[in-house]
Amino acid sequence: MQLNKIHSVQTLALVAKELGEDEDWLSDLATEMEPEDGLIWVYGPNDTVMAFSPFGVENLCDLIALHRERSE
Repeated sequence: MQLNKIHSVQTLALVAKELGEDEDWLSDLATEMEPEDGLIWVYGPNDTVMAFSPFGVENLCDLIALHRERSE
């Protein structure tokens, strides 16, 4: 039996704050990500929150860099 090895996630809001980026912009970028990339959806009774595993934060940072390279 395979066990999930993700021990924690960070919400989009926290990642945006830590990276000094706009939350809405990061949300748009993260739509390119899949669960295999570390994107996790957290469902609650009143809302759904985008979150990232540590691997997901790394991949999101790579997407940010790639997007900025394309914009130059």
